[in-house]
Amino acid sequence: MTTIIDQIYSHLPAMTTSDQKIANVILHNPETVVNMTISELSEKAKVSAPSVTRFCRNLNLVGFHELKIKLAQVQDEPALKEMTKSDLDGSLKQIAANKVAEIEATLDIDPKILKKVLAILKNSRVIQVAAQGDTYPVASDAVYKFNQLGMLAISAEMNELAIAQTMNLNEQDCLLVISNSGEATDLLKEIKIAKDKKVKVIAITNREDSPIALASDYHLKTGVRQTVLQMQYFFSRVSAFTMIEALFLLLINSDNKYVEHIRRHEEIISDQKV
Repeated sequence: MTTIIDQIYSHLPAMTTSDQKIANVILHNPETVVNMTISELSEKAKVSAPSVTRFCRNLNLVGFHELKIKLAQVQDEPALKEMTKSDLDGSLKQIAANKVAEIEATLDIDPKILKKVLAILKNSRVIQVAAQGDTYPVASDAVYKFNQLGMLAISAEMNELAIAQTMNLNEQDCLLVISNSGEATDLLKEIKIAKDKKVKVIAITNREDSPIALASDYHLKTGVRQTVLQMQYFFSRVSAFTMIEALFLLLINSDNKYVEHIRRHEEIISDQKV
């Protein structure tokens, strides 16, 4: 289940400076904020009380009271702690806590959506995996894994080539789009081409309300637990890699033919190993 903490993290990159200040206080002190008044939170965040109200509405909450209720419902959510240059051990523990929370949030998937996504992947003639920038290594990993299973998967780092690939898809194929923000215009262009050709589109993004998520047929939401340092936001590929790994393992578990294909592939490339 998506928590209010998940919502705040996923919206963080697109937040205004005022909203980021409020989010920073909440993420560092979720249990304390439950007992705060709106005036106390606004003073702590150094913003106005109306800014707190706007922050709540930007998260589709009725108001500050609903925010506090949702925070009270969050169990065992670790407070955000900023890493220090001198405390390496403490920093590593904070990184570990963030990554565990990212993975757990990512794997909290609606079973109905997951079954449909797996069925589409299994029955597709071609799986095109689209991504850009920091997310492209995840696309490469997906292409390798799907081909290992015996599925024909393609991708292209160059946008012009990726669009050309999408133009060659048909109703028997699917487009898997991976985007952190879910706002990449070039990927939205690929989705439009795919939809015009009646190609099924699966999206993996951090936000359910992102343009890419809304434009897709099926959306898989990844968890976000990046560390915030001095109000800066750092991209993490861990959650996207986790989603691809989960799909890969679930597909293997669904049919022994995938295991056999991996075994044959490993045999063929075995002479490359020492």
